[in-house]
Amino acid sequence: MKLFITVIGLVMIIEGLPYFAFPEKMQLFIKQIEEMPPDYLRWVGLVSTLIGLSICYVAQRTGFFS
Repeated sequence: MKLFITVIGLVMIIEGLPYFAFPEKMQLFIKQIEEMPPDYLRWVGLVSTLIGLSICYVAQRTGFFS
């Protein structure tokens, strides 16, 4: 549970940094995202999820990151 809470905290830090550092550019970026077709966003989300799962798998199975 400690690891899970730590991971959630790190995700929040990583997600929040661009909004803190570049708020104007993030607003423009969000406007661009609103204009993208939903199918494109769905594919980007799928690819990101698969990459994240692959990284987790490699980290847990091989001990590559330890």
